[in-house]
Amino acid sequence: MARLVMKFGGSSVADIDRIQNVARHVKREVDAGHEVAVVVSAMAGATNQLVKFCRDIAVLHDQAEYDAVVASGEQVTSGLLAIALQTLGIPARSWQGWQIPLETSDQHGSARIAAIDGAPLIAGFAKGQVAVIAGFQGIHRETGRITTLGRGGSDTSAVALAAAVKADRCDIYTDVDGVYTTDPRVVPKARRLDKIAFEEMLEMASLGAKVMQVRSIELGMTHNVRIFVRSSFDKPEDIDPHRPPPGTLICDESEIMEHEVVTGIAFSRDEAQISVRSVEDKPGVAAAIFGPLSDANINVDMIVQNVSADGKTTDLTFTVTAADFERAKDTIEKARAAIGFARLDTATDVSKVSVIGIGMRSHAGVAASAFRALADRGVNIRAITTSEIKFSLLIDSAFTELAVRTLHTLYGLDKA
Repeated sequence: MARLVMKFGGSSVADIDRIQNVARHVKREVDAGHEVAVVVSAMAGATNQLVKFCRDIAVLHDQAEYDAVVASGEQVTSGLLAIALQTLGIPARSWQGWQIPLETSDQHGSARIAAIDGAPLIAGFAKGQVAVIAGFQGIHRETGRITTLGRGGSDTSAVALAAAVKADRCDIYTDVDGVYTTDPRVVPKARRLDKIAFEEMLEMASLGAKVMQVRSIELGMTHNVRIFVRSSFDKPEDIDPHRPPPGTLICDESEIMEHEVVTGIAFSRDEAQISVRSVEDKPGVAAAIFGPLSDANINVDMIVQNVSADGKTTDLTFTVTAADFERAKDTIEKARAAIGFARLDTATDVSKVSVIGIGMRSHAGVAASAFRALADRGVNIRAITTSEIKFSLLIDSAFTELAVRTLHTLYGLDKA
């Protein structure tokens, strides 16, 4: 017998038929003797509609009331799934974030989890009860107000709850059947990974892979919660709960016997480049540029500095997300007097391609081979950043798919 947390996203609970399909997935695990908690998202499209309601009433709305509205989507799903389970003869009850309680910070719309009391759920397990929990939400203890965890918050809820109840595994059911070496829509030869280390998955999620939310991976790594990504569209009756199911296990690297040099290729088209030209090369210039950006809560990614031949001036190039581009450009322009640059060059037709793998730690020349392969295909590299287990390249957007396919083949990731 194992203790499982099962999480189902919006597409998995999009309508009554799919909610009943989820109930059969849960029943399969209960019938196998497992203790089960289920975390659910709002039905597909429900949160977007609730957000629209808020914006239609007031563009600048109160964030605490916004949370009270958008959290209701998960409340509906949790109640419906509990009813569906009861009709199958399974004792179940719904839980809202505030009832457990799942305590958070008071940053409405993007709250962070502070503490979870897993005791009520564990007490329910002892009675054979399935807990159906509304994801994405919690409560701020001091104010007593409902909070929401931001984009992908149900993943975060599920992993945090798995840690709180000491679950053997947290199964993330989604519309794909695992984590792939890259996006199969771009590289048809991409293959599903059986296992991937937390660090690798964290890099892939933060660099463009859409399968998992970054904060949920961070929580899994911190609390060593084994996370299993699997498809909710597999027929429940076709899966043997006593055998390893199809999917990808995200786990500590000690569970992976042999590491490939490269595990996967991630990419993001959501990038913009800003170059601050002819800045005086002296102490404090970088702070004058990046300080205002930090104050504006704009995250900067890749940074490249080039000093002129005479050593008197420098060019600083950096990237931000496309969503932050206009704000970042405006912030730099407003700080022009303090920075003292000659001009600002920008580009929005750029993409970031990243190569990830723990095996890079013990292999030299991994990045160099990529540079050669891309040069042979006529792909120009605008900027490069590296870390212990990944390197990222900024290129023109037009070459994104060519670069991803080239690197995927170069590192032997194509299906055999």
